[in-house]
Amino acid sequence: MLIAQKLSRKYRCIGCVVAIHMYFLKYQSCRMLSSKVDGDFETAKQRLNTLKQEPGNDVKLQIYALFKQATIGANNTKRPGTFNFVGQAKWNAWNDLGPMSKDEAKEEYVKIVKDLSDAEGEAEEEVGDVSSSTDYQNLIVTKQNNYTKIVLNRPTKKNALTREMYEEIIVALNEAGKDDTAVTVMTGAGDYYCSGNDLGNFMVIKPEEMHQVAKESGDLLRRYVNAYIDFPKPLVAAINGPAIGVSVTALGLFDLVLASENATFSTPFSRLGQSPEGCSSYTFPKIMGHAKACDMMLFNNKLTATEAKECGLVTKIFPKESFETDVMSQVEAIAKLPVKSLIYSKALMRDPELDLLHKVNEAECDRLVERWPSEDCINAIMKFFQEKNK
Repeated sequence: MLIAQKLSRKYRCIGCVVAIHMYFLKYQSCRMLSSKVDGDFETAKQRLNTLKQEPGNDVKLQIYALFKQATIGANNTKRPGTFNFVGQAKWNAWNDLGPMSKDEAKEEYVKIVKDLSDAEGEAEEEVGDVSSSTDYQNLIVTKQNNYTKIVLNRPTKKNALTREMYEEIIVALNEAGKDDTAVTVMTGAGDYYCSGNDLGNFMVIKPEEMHQVAKESGDLLRRYVNAYIDFPKPLVAAINGPAIGVSVTALGLFDLVLASENATFSTPFSRLGQSPEGCSSYTFPKIMGHAKACDMMLFNNKLTATEAKECGLVTKIFPKESFETDVMSQVEAIAKLPVKSLIYSKALMRDPELDLLHKVNEAECDRLVERWPSEDCINAIMKFFQEKNK
């Protein structure tokens, strides 16, 4: 009996030692894992500063929120005021992370920075293959075989339009309209044709500057749309993927719209508290009928490529795999036609409504200048960012 008790105590002690040893190993493993996460996080912070292209504002909000969560923890700060929409966007992005642990936030931060860096490297390789690129920062413009090709080149931001990009497209269209090429084609780099306006532009505006910025933006949009209205030669849109907002509304001013089978068309104006632009309040009802235009522009209905073709917005659809080849075959065929004949024929078709288009453009821009600083527009955009970051 005494021997049994001694053995029992001995093995209980051994059990304690084993348990302590296992706990120590687990503790060491956690420390090593945490140390690796910390190291990766520090490397990612440095890597972020080496990116050549600044991330889009929605991505910057994610990075900001994850950094706060990783270094401070869950958001316990007071929500900023209604019209401090920069502060509100940041607060919402951080708050939406909820109880996420610091290590989880660091890991997600590292992943986003890696994806940005990898995507930037792929974009540079793609641009490097273009032998006739120009001085444009956000476009690739080439001229060959009697046609001009304009590529929206912000693939990591889904080719979202910034103020600088608007200005560059205006210049590119003006130059193409005056050179000796016969036709101009516009398309997007990467998977998107264009995701519309970079709504992050709204996030850097101070409340006291909103009305002045709205006026300046309205003038920029007016000049941008006028560049399409006044373009004298055939203008072809090659919709290689999803198209949103102004990239869709301007299609009514193109002469030929070619779409990949995976393309989609969306004009979420009311969802963002805004109103039509690109002369679409006139061209869309004319092209697709009043009911279909309302369904798309008032009620935010997204069209597939097939639906867009059925209502007249798209001319032809090509398979995704052969899209670029099929498009360029069409463009090169147009480029072989007599230039003067193309210009004069387009003028005869466009001139009767030229004044009307400019008048519509003016009215649409004036309305947007009123809408952008409005409370319901600001709240709609804030809600959009909040939903996007969930």
